[in-house]
Amino acid sequence: MPRQLHLSAALDSPGRFDAGHFTALARLAERATLDFVTLDDSYTPEPRRLDALATFSRLAPLTDGLGLVPTVTTTHTEPFHTSISVNTLDWVSEGRAGWLVGVSDTEAEARAFGRRPVAPADALWAEAADAAEVAARLWDSWEDDAEIRDLATGRFVDRDKLHYIDFQGPHFSVRGPSITPRPPQGRPVVAVPVAAADLAPDAPAGGRARVETAVRHADVILLDAPDRAARLTAATGLRLHAGERLRILARLDADLPDAAAVSRLIEDLTEVGGGVDGFHLVPADPARDLAAVADQVVPALRERGLFRTAYPGRTLRDSLGLARPASRYALAAAAPTEVTR
Repeated sequence: MPRQLHLSAALDSPGRFDAGHFTALARLAERATLDFVTLDDSYTPEPRRLDALATFSRLAPLTDGLGLVPTVTTTHTEPFHTSISVNTLDWVSEGRAGWLVGVSDTEAEARAFGRRPVAPADALWAEAADAAEVAARLWDSWEDDAEIRDLATGRFVDRDKLHYIDFQGPHFSVRGPSITPRPPQGRPVVAVPVAAADLAPDAPAGGRARVETAVRHADVILLDAPDRAARLTAATGLRLHAGERLRILARLDADLPDAAAVSRLIEDLTEVGGGVDGFHLVPADPARDLAAVADQVVPALRERGLFRTAYPGRTLRDSLGLARPASRYALAAAAPTEVTR
């Protein structure tokens, strides 16, 4: 039995700002039973730019199985607010949310906030790592059964099952707990983009810091590599540091104007190898190319036994084959206390 692929796609559509456009794209991706879709975002001033996280919150009730993974930038942003926003998306999508971690690295974006000048790339990614750590702790700060909702006693929550996170780091100091219950997935899926060049011995400090953030905090890595050999080298290095818990999806352009292009893409997808679990498709024309993926590419993959015919469960973690993590604070509370004599 051949190993089945994981597939996702980017919905980025320069110049398109209407919710109907993104709704149509999401429905195409869901018809193809893709694991998830992403949408880029930035603080660059652009008239009528739609916020990625808000756009996906709009798509959540209009989809059923598709994972929704917006870019949420950590720079100039408090991790408490990021954790609440992504948690909210997980609730409104009933467990299909993710977070594509981004940083802001331009002076123009820094000036737009008026808070501080842009930092070097390695400092930005170190800050992003702290933000991801804070978010994970905040998501864990409510135990799964912390909510009581007892009308008779007027108790909403068991305070013994809410936990201060008391995070102290070089970039943030956050006490917690969160102000919202634990997400349906326990923790929404965290994705980090990594380039194969980031793992090279002579990689710049920013690239090395991005890899460190990914191996410490990511559930999914979106890997940009020029060819199969580079994919294999990069994926091997990532798994050496992070183990098999990662899902690594290689970025693959999907420009599908005709049958020949569709055939070439299908062949590329069947050569998964290279140590990756599947591919993150980047359409040239999202409406045209996602329709081709749904109507031609995915059916061909299914015929070869390489892709599923339905979603395996309700959550994005189900689609990716990732376990639902337990709250670290619940585990600590349940650990037996050592008795000294």
